[in-house]
Amino acid sequence: MTFRPMPLRPPKVFFEQYIAASQLKGENIVPELTLKQRIHAGETVIGVGLPYTADRDYVEGLLDRHAYDFCHVDVQHSPINEEAILSFCAIAHDFGLPVKMRIKHARDAYLIGNYLDLGLSGIEIPSAELESTVDEATNALFYPPTGRRSWGEPHKGPGIPTDRVGHAKWYDNYGMLWLQMESIVGVTNARRLAKPGVDCFSFGPNDLNFDIETYPAHPLDSVDKCVKHVLEQLADSTAAVCFRTTPEDRKKYADMGVTVFLEPPPDAHSL
Repeated sequence: MTFRPMPLRPPKVFFEQYIAASQLKGENIVPELTLKQRIHAGETVIGVGLPYTADRDYVEGLLDRHAYDFCHVDVQHSPINEEAILSFCAIAHDFGLPVKMRIKHARDAYLIGNYLDLGLSGIEIPSAELESTVDEATNALFYPPTGRRSWGEPHKGPGIPTDRVGHAKWYDNYGMLWLQMESIVGVTNARRLAKPGVDCFSFGPNDLNFDIETYPAHPLDSVDKCVKHVLEQLADSTAAVCFRTTPEDRKKYADMGVTVFLEPPPDAHSL
């Protein structure tokens, strides 16, 4: 697999191309340059995990030095409320940066629609293990007829349909659902969890290691073996695999087949 170095271009280029393409006459589809479709196409994309204290100056300074395809905000381990999420999304969107957020718990999937109304582009479910969790999450993420999300505050922008039916079709090809593998049960269920609507499988290496240590005789006795197993299970799926890593370790996982990377900002040591 070809290793892609960090591009020296602002992520807003993708946003502007996305807007232009989404204005194709009579088309209620998301063009190929949106993050969701780039992930499905197997393109290498790189995101950055931002601290909950990040403000506009921080984001602007970071993007002046580096180019990222998306950003990640963590609610599971951070004291972030809805007002802060709304502000965070507004800042990121000004720079054309999609925001993916990890929610607190798999049982919080019913809150997904509310979170998305704040401007998020994607949701990550921690400790995903069960098909019922995926079903609840996809129902909460997508509008009818794909899901059962309630009509609230739709995404706004040039080229984005504003009518209810058109917007729902547009969102089917925009909103993203990520499942985080943090247990042997989740890893071994990956094929069954890769249902329509699931875009990416990520990993929580620390919690996964805790779980691996409770199964000392299990053949999947390392995080890397779990990553390889999930990649094999998703071979016939459009879902990609994401790994939390650093620029120095990126090539190792790219060679395994990982195409989505979530990295800490250059001034931090962990996500």
